[in-house]
Amino acid sequence: MSPVDIAVVVIYAIAIFGLAQWVSRDKAGAGPKNTTDYFLASKDLPWWAIGASLIAANISAEQIVGMAGSGYAIGLAIASYEWMAAATLLLVGKFFLPIFLRNEIYTMPQFLERRYGRNIRTLMAVFWLGLYVFVNLTSIVWLGSIAVNKVAGVDQNIALIALGAFALLYQIRGGLKAVALTDIVQVTLLVLGGLIIVVLTLGKLGEGAGLLAGWHKVTAAIPDHFHMILKKGDPHYMDLPGLSVLIGGMWIANLSYWGFNQYIIQRALAAKDIAEAQKGVLFAAFLKLLMPLIIVVPGIAAVLLAPDLAKPDEAYPTMMRLLPPGLLGLVFAALIAAIIASTASKINSIATIFTLDIYAKLKGQSAEGLSEQDKRLRERRLVLVGRVTACIAIVIAVIMARPLLGSSDQAFQFIQEFTGFFTPGITVIFLLGLFWKRANEAGAITAAVASVVLSWLLKVTWASLPFMNRMGVVFLIAAALAILVSLITPARHDTDTIETRDVAYGTRASFNVGAVAVVLILIALYATWW
Repeated sequence: MSPVDIAVVVIYAIAIFGLAQWVSRDKAGAGPKNTTDYFLASKDLPWWAIGASLIAANISAEQIVGMAGSGYAIGLAIASYEWMAAATLLLVGKFFLPIFLRNEIYTMPQFLERRYGRNIRTLMAVFWLGLYVFVNLTSIVWLGSIAVNKVAGVDQNIALIALGAFALLYQIRGGLKAVALTDIVQVTLLVLGGLIIVVLTLGKLGEGAGLLAGWHKVTAAIPDHFHMILKKGDPHYMDLPGLSVLIGGMWIANLSYWGFNQYIIQRALAAKDIAEAQKGVLFAAFLKLLMPLIIVVPGIAAVLLAPDLAKPDEAYPTMMRLLPPGLLGLVFAALIAAIIASTASKINSIATIFTLDIYAKLKGQSAEGLSEQDKRLRERRLVLVGRVTACIAIVIAVIMARPLLGSSDQAFQFIQEFTGFFTPGITVIFLLGLFWKRANEAGAITAAVASVVLSWLLKVTWASLPFMNRMGVVFLIAAALAILVSLITPARHDTDTIETRDVAYGTRASFNVGAVAVVLILIALYATWW
């Protein structure tokens, strides 16, 4: 990187840190932040912040590099992860958020306790904390440090510590508000940086004849990279098994990730009302339609521009080398923005779950019966616990990154696969909890246990079954078992305080028009590149 590139990155870092501190300031006369201010951004996030923050939390450096690499190896089919997420977000906005917001849900474990009982809240809170700290947060900072090392030549250990420290300090004062209200800048930078690479790669392929000439050249030269639905016999069928991306297991993963994942859904829970939340997820759905253009297309273009790469994941960094000084710094800043945004989001979600679902419960930290002064003291204590938790979480992630990912990649892959074993069960638990009142805690725990056991059994006994199809099979069996157990065990109505009878699922005309537009675009995309 040239001095100009370094200057661009430094300016970005100073500007985004300053902006985060500015939006984190306490309101005049409002006093110190309480838990609603810190963990749910005062329940006042506008739609544009919700939509941008959903994308910023989702897209990190490893996803940019990895998805571009998949574009290089597989082709456009990998875009199904992005495009089907757009369809999933519409369902989340239409059917899930009205129930969550009507019942003033802060965290997903809180919903589980109010719907099923205390045991499953504790079980899933501990599971999510372990997953977020030892898998998600660790992988974000580790793989982000690799990206910084490859592009800028910074020592990886220094990059690891710097990324973790910057993300922590960036959000520790303001909590979710610091993250969400600056994510619009992060996403704008991410999209701008991606579009710059697309323009330069297609322009280079067009050889002076324009971007369309470059696009026609790449589609004509490697037509096998432009099929969305892979057929049996395709070398990548195990990763993307045909119609399963449209009507199978991908829905299980997407519903769990976008609908029931604290790390993601927390942004929508912080909306001032349901209409604002729905506009936010609709905005995120449109951004999801755009992501393959700025991430996958450069990877596909690299097949012609750099056909001899040792590893597919080298595609995006290789395309970045085409950038002139100044623009390289801007795109590198976009990569840093993706790392920082998702790291800060994960830190805040870890602090939220530990503080509200573990610490407050263990300490009996209920506001009921307290004086106003004691309530304020309680709120200040919980915010402090959240900040301390954030510090501890990032320290653990930085320390554990190299042991988990540096020396034994297979061990980490096992952890990732094991967490995937829970996905069908989590989806069953929440879907039944939202839409079937007879479901009880015994059925929910049965679904969680069956999900892990069945996933493991199918993995070792039916190795030829694609992972996505396995999730679909496990989901159906776990759902059947949960329903059966719920029916044969006594219902405990005293444990269900989730109100659904007066929930309104109607949506405004703007959401309906936008949702139809998203669906029509998806139909056009799949029809064009089936």
